[in-house]
Amino acid sequence: MTRTTPLRPVDVEVLFPALAAHRRTATRLHPRRGVPGAGDSSVAGPLLWPVDEPWPVCTAVHPKGTGHRLTDVRLRRRIQEDARGRDFTEDEQRLLDSMTAAGHFPDMRDDAALPMLAVAQLSARDIPDLVGPEGHDLLQVFWCPFEAHGSDRTIDVVLKWRRSADVGAVLTPQPEPPVTGREECVPTTCVVHPEQVVEHEYLGLLDEGLEEAVSAWEEGLLDDDDDGDYEADPAAPANYATYEKYEAAMAAARAEEPDEIDYMSDLSIAPGWKVGGFASWHLTDPAPVDCQVCGIAMPPLLTVDQWECDGASRSWLPIEDRDAANDPRVIDPVGVHLGRGLMRVHTCPTDPFHPHRLSFQ
Repeated sequence: MTRTTPLRPVDVEVLFPALAAHRRTATRLHPRRGVPGAGDSSVAGPLLWPVDEPWPVCTAVHPKGTGHRLTDVRLRRRIQEDARGRDFTEDEQRLLDSMTAAGHFPDMRDDAALPMLAVAQLSARDIPDLVGPEGHDLLQVFWCPFEAHGSDRTIDVVLKWRRSADVGAVLTPQPEPPVTGREECVPTTCVVHPEQVVEHEYLGLLDEGLEEAVSAWEEGLLDDDDDGDYEADPAAPANYATYEKYEAAMAAARAEEPDEIDYMSDLSIAPGWKVGGFASWHLTDPAPVDCQVCGIAMPPLLTVDQWECDGASRSWLPIEDRDAANDPRVIDPVGVHLGRGLMRVHTCPTDPFHPHRLSFQ
């Protein structure tokens, strides 16, 4: 099923023509739980991985023998999904209780070669904003599911670019780590529904004059809303048969009011898992992410987001999901929470084989 982002509440380039110079496309992935094949673009699906090629492993020294069993993480999610809308059965509750303790793997040393977790497979055939090395049409993303790497104690991400036509026999079954540091490091298997959208640069990185103009426009909208505020008459409920009917009438009136428009929430950067586009710096000041080889600015290649849409970005909710706006399978389809909710993988536009970098929000 396709996913369609609603038209933006206003055409921001009509209001501010200078924003045309700060436009970039992004491909929203719209992951939804499903069963992808090895040749499909997916999140946490099987990979088009050659049978004779070594699988990526983590050899960094960090605790690997204690954590959550990968099988338990998936079983718990399956039980929770099956019980959605009802109480757990006794058998389900007994299983969940048995998985509350972290699993222990005393035979796994801290310097063991731990298989990386397959996180995503993205094909240029499906994703127009996927730009990699010349001739390479497939990106495969892995990470070690322990936030224990480097001075920042973060996830370690591995990127593998390849030519899909060169893959013959596919490796099966594919290796997996038996344990993860946190459940939120394990993505739920999803099919993707790629959709290209237009984004505009983060407000704080616009030219000073343009930033001030956008901010002044937003303030004007707030002033207009304040001028139109309706102060309820304390005696108004007396005009209705019951207070409940009065409340229902007020709720209906509020529902007809236009939603408040905000540049960053509604007109700038799309939420959710995506390829390309701009980086949002909503929790920290903007920070340069430059290539450590050639020094050029590195745009985001892949954004890993906890939410498909949150409360502030609800206008980006796909049209097809309007009736499921509170369904966790729509709002949080992947079940991943890194950093404070969002991680980006940045690559060098000059040479995608240069070391990538990560940023978190």
